[in-house]
Amino acid sequence: MTAKKLIRKIPGFNTMVVPYHRAKAFRAASKYDYPASGMKVIAVTGTNGKTTTSFMIHSLLKEAGKKVGLMTTVAYGINDDLKPQIEHMTTVSAGALNHRIAEMRDAGAEYLVLEVTSHALAQYRTFGIPIDVAVMTNVTHEHLDYHKTFKNYVTAKRLLFKNTQHTHKGQHIGIINADDPSAELFAGDIEHPITYGIDNGDLQARQIKLSPSGVEYYVKVGQNKLHIRSSIPGAFNVYNSLAAVAVGIVYELTTEQIERGIAALRSVEGRMNRIDAGQDFEVVVDFAHTPDSFEKLLSDFRASTKGKLIVLFGSAGRRDENKRAAQGEIAGKYGDIVVLTEEDDRDIDGNEILSHIAEGVERAGKQLDKNLFKVHDRTEAIEFAFKQAISKDDVVMLLGKGHEKTIERADGTHPWNESDTARALLEKLTER
Repeated sequence: MTAKKLIRKIPGFNTMVVPYHRAKAFRAASKYDYPASGMKVIAVTGTNGKTTTSFMIHSLLKEAGKKVGLMTTVAYGINDDLKPQIEHMTTVSAGALNHRIAEMRDAGAEYLVLEVTSHALAQYRTFGIPIDVAVMTNVTHEHLDYHKTFKNYVTAKRLLFKNTQHTHKGQHIGIINADDPSAELFAGDIEHPITYGIDNGDLQARQIKLSPSGVEYYVKVGQNKLHIRSSIPGAFNVYNSLAAVAVGIVYELTTEQIERGIAALRSVEGRMNRIDAGQDFEVVVDFAHTPDSFEKLLSDFRASTKGKLIVLFGSAGRRDENKRAAQGEIAGKYGDIVVLTEEDDRDIDGNEILSHIAEGVERAGKQLDKNLFKVHDRTEAIEFAFKQAISKDDVVMLLGKGHEKTIERADGTHPWNESDTARALLEKLTER
C-alpha cells in the first residue's frame, strides 16, 4: 500500500494536504510501525479528573487480569511497572508518544489507557493512534492562553470523539459526563454515547456517601447493582469512578471485577494525598489548578473542616492569566486563610502574578496581612502556612504542584517535590 493510501486510513485525515502536525505524527507512528494498532486504546480527555480517571480505568483492567499500558500526567508504563512522568505535559510529543507505545506493544500490552489534553488534540499528537473508546470527564475554563476562546477549547476536546474509530465490535463508542454543560455536543460526535452522572446519565450514582477516607455509592447496570467504593475522597471522584465503571461495562468485566478494580486503587500521586508526619493538623497535597477544580475541592473541604481551612497556591507564568483572580476569589470564599506563593513563574514577575490572584481573594472579603498573605518562595510559604494551623481540626491544602518533580523559575528549572518538602517541614515543626 502506498503511503498516500495508508495515511488516508488514519483517523482524523480529512484534507488533501497533510498539515505539519499531522505529518509529524504520521511519521512518528510510521517509524514504529503503528504501535497502537494492535491494542485497545481508551483515551481520556477533560479539564479535571483525567489523571485519576485514567488510573481508575487502569486499575480495574489490571485487576481483571489484563496487561494494561498507562500514559498520564503522573506516570507511564505497564501494570505495576510505572515510571514517573518528568515532563511538564500530559500527552508527550508524537515521537515520544509512539516510542513509549512501541515499548508497551513489545512488552505485550493488550490495552492502553491514554490521557489526552486539548493541546495534544489541537496539535494532532495522537494522530495515527486508533482510539477504541473515548472518555470525557468535564470541560471547564482552562488553557485559554492557548485556545483563546472557550469555544475553541471545547472544539479541540471534541476532536477525540470525532476521530474515534469503529474499533470496538464495529461500534463508535464514547463515554460522557451527562452533568457537564457540553455533554450534548460530545454525544453528537459519537455513534454510541454512554453517559454517566449524579443528576443525569445512563449510569447514575445513588446513595452517595462522602468521607475523608473516600467515596461510596451504588450504580444500577441493567439488572445488576454495583457497590462502588473508592479510597480517593471528594465528590468529584464519584464522577471519575463512574467513568471508569462505564469502561468496565464496555469491556464486559464482571460486577466483581469492576468493584474490586475501583477499590484496589489506593491513591494517585499528587491527587488528594494526605501528608502525616505526626503533626496535630491535616495536610493535603493536590494538583488542583483550575477554577472548577478549586470550586469542587474547596467546597468539599469547607463542608467537612471543623477548624480553619488554610489554602496555599499560586499560578503559572506564561499560562492563562484570566483564571488567576477567579481562583483567588474561590479560595477566599472557602478558605479562612489564603497564602499565595510561586508556581512555575518562568520568566514572569512572581509578585505581579500574586497581585493578580490577590485581587480575587480580596473580592471575597480577605485582607492582606490579616487572612491573606503573600510569601513568594514556596518552601517558606508552606512553612508559614503550617504555622497558621494551631488546632487538630485545621486543614492545610497545598495546591497546584501535586506530583510535579520540578519548579520553573526565571533562572531555569529546579528540582521540586511538594510532598517531600511538606513532610520535611512538618518533621522540623514537630521536633520543636
